[in-house]
Amino acid sequence: MTSLNVPLNNSIELSAPPSLRFENVEFNPFGHRLFGPCSFTLDGPGPTLVMGPNGAGKSLMLRLAHGLLTPTEGAVTWSGTSAPRQAMVFQTPVLLRRSALANLRHALAVNNVPRRLRTELALEALARFGLSSCADTPARVLSGGEKQRLALARAWSLSPAVLFLDEPTSALDPAAIKAVEAAVQEFHKQGTRVVMTTHDLHQARRLAGDVLFLSEGKVQEHTSADIFFRAPVSRHAQAYLNGELVA
Repeated sequence: MTSLNVPLNNSIELSAPPSLRFENVEFNPFGHRLFGPCSFTLDGPGPTLVMGPNGAGKSLMLRLAHGLLTPTEGAVTWSGTSAPRQAMVFQTPVLLRRSALANLRHALAVNNVPRRLRTELALEALARFGLSSCADTPARVLSGGEKQRLALARAWSLSPAVLFLDEPTSALDPAAIKAVEAAVQEFHKQGTRVVMTTHDLHQARRLAGDVLFLSEGKVQEHTSADIFFRAPVSRHAQAYLNGELVA
């Protein structure tokens, strides 16, 4: 999880989420095209659910958007004069070998939050995500759902304008999935642009404001969730929603 220019508080106060634009983006390491060319803009309220079959390029798209990978061709741009504060939660949370509370304090320290504020902000974030009782527990012995909520609490403490989530519930039980989805909705309500990958059609129906559908490393469809699930246009999306195997 990374972020940029974190303010010295943990409240997310944004008038409108920043817009993300891919302009003819390609990712061709060693001359082998893995993604693109793709052009699209995320400027609606969201949340944006990124869907598609395995190998479609969903995780690559998130990493390109978050700046973990650099496009071989094209450009990834944001509205405004500089990149917004961002955080990313992975399918398997990246946690340090220290307590849950210490994981959050470390993230705040890395992002230049004054020492006197770190414990208070970290405890507030743990409480918001129902983890107060786990503050002194080593992060790596938490359950899968608790680890994912800890990753979300860490992101929350940094007040991101944009949150990327790469299949954060794929290995969780129903109760943990419900808790993570509630957290995602909380980010969205506070004005964060949420961009999340999932294979779960039911989850996408519950969360999505719009759907970005990828197949063969390209965007095949981008539309509102209502239209996507009711009347998809592309044959790739139609086949996917019908349960057919999509390459």
